[in-house]
Amino acid sequence: MTQHVSPPLVLIPETAPFDPDQRAWLSGYFAALLGPAVEGATALAPGEAPASGPKLADNDDAPWHDPSMPLPDRMNLAKERPEPQKLMAAMAQQDCGQCGYNCADYANAIFLKNEARLNLCQPGGKETLRMLKKLDEEFGAAGGSAPASDAPSAEAKAPEIGPLGLCRENPVEALFLSRRRLNDPGGEKETWHIEIGLDGTPIQYEVGDSLGLFPANAPALVDAVIAELGARPERMIGERTLRDHLLINYALGAAPDNLYQLLSLLTSGEARKKAQALASGEDPDGDAAYLDVLGALHKFRGARPDAEVFLEALDELQPRLYSISSSPKMDVGRVSLTVDAVRYNHRSRLRLGVASTHLGERLPEQTKVKIYLQKAHGFGLPADLSKDVIMCGPGTGIAPFRAFLRERAATQAPGRNWLFYGHQRQASDFFYKDELTKLKDDKVLTRLSLAWSRDGSEKTYVQDRMRENGADLWKWLEGGAHFYVCGDAKRMAKDVERAIIDVAATHGQKSPEDAVAYLGALKKAGRYQADVY
Repeated sequence: MTQHVSPPLVLIPETAPFDPDQRAWLSGYFAALLGPAVEGATALAPGEAPASGPKLADNDDAPWHDPSMPLPDRMNLAKERPEPQKLMAAMAQQDCGQCGYNCADYANAIFLKNEARLNLCQPGGKETLRMLKKLDEEFGAAGGSAPASDAPSAEAKAPEIGPLGLCRENPVEALFLSRRRLNDPGGEKETWHIEIGLDGTPIQYEVGDSLGLFPANAPALVDAVIAELGARPERMIGERTLRDHLLINYALGAAPDNLYQLLSLLTSGEARKKAQALASGEDPDGDAAYLDVLGALHKFRGARPDAEVFLEALDELQPRLYSISSSPKMDVGRVSLTVDAVRYNHRSRLRLGVASTHLGERLPEQTKVKIYLQKAHGFGLPADLSKDVIMCGPGTGIAPFRAFLRERAATQAPGRNWLFYGHQRQASDFFYKDELTKLKDDKVLTRLSLAWSRDGSEKTYVQDRMRENGADLWKWLEGGAHFYVCGDAKRMAKDVERAIIDVAATHGQKSPEDAVAYLGALKKAGRYQADVY
């Protein structure tokens, strides 16, 4: 077993932008994360390892920290790195905060045995979980002595509980005020403007932050799962009925490996081989991507586990994060979200996004919902109000930029504002059209560049509008403008980055290498910020 020297207490400086209670909690959090203090020890620099252990993961030293990079490529970049950095490379690399950490801190927490749950990375999903388990088997996550399990062990330290409403472990109840559909007739998607009241809660947010929300599964899906099990919905398991557990405690989306392992024990022959293959990440019938919990039960109809054992094989229902689309200076006492309701059909079954349809159709107005605030990791307006701002967010990616514009209006920021916005059809999918028009009339929104991908014979996207307006875009960037993008990390955000590189090459007369370096310099200076998923 590898021994590690426990690092010392990490104190948050008094100059940091936190009140005394927040500073005290953060100091305790980092102390717990890095282990108990050693009397007389010297504080570690960021990323510095304890004297006898490998270097800890560090966000500033992570060449794999790219949400569009496939997992094998990330692991290849980290193959010569210490164990904590290999753990970090397995993460989905988005620092979305949904797990309650950023990627480096989650990796370090696993390595230092402060966190034994290996299934918290929601964007990474099964892929990340399987890699973390593989690494655990190879070198023993947490210094070679952590249990090879994604369930907390008796030896692992309990996660630190943060202030009420400011972490996923300590959510607060708030009032669901209203929903308003943003699509006009003719739209192919269903998008909602959601309002939640914050009165009586400790939540104080800033533009750029996200809101975590605890959803509930669709009752019809829960009832179908119970019927397939052949169980009684009113059966008490612990302090709740089976039906209540499945409604609010357990995920019924993608079937977890543990469920396939359980089903393999209850089948035989070819069915057992298929269940075992699915549990190990294989896809024997080419349908693994579409198998949710109910689909897995349908596939292995002869296997009917006991209801309590069945629950133990499921993942916990995780909260969902949404970019906040309101400004606390203009929308006092409330927070708003912009949410696409996810619905699609597969093999004659209607599939529903858990949180999006919970908000869009199932949650009654004027009822309580559990929420918490997720502070932004490097995504926010410049402190200098005179700085120009360029925002690029198609579809629901407009959410944080609606917040930015409302904030800029409330603060009467003298800097200019340019929004690139697009969707499928202008007639049905021009979200917040009246608001944006008024912001233009009021000279808050300096420029509005629109792209509609289904209105013409050729598809037009926001990156196309960027190139068309490249000369002016270059002038704004050279004048010190901050650039923001919100959207899909693997496609849209990458296309936007390529457009910036093209603009730098074309209008800045830069070589291809220098154009790429220009984008890198914007990122390093904090002038290019992304909220991607």
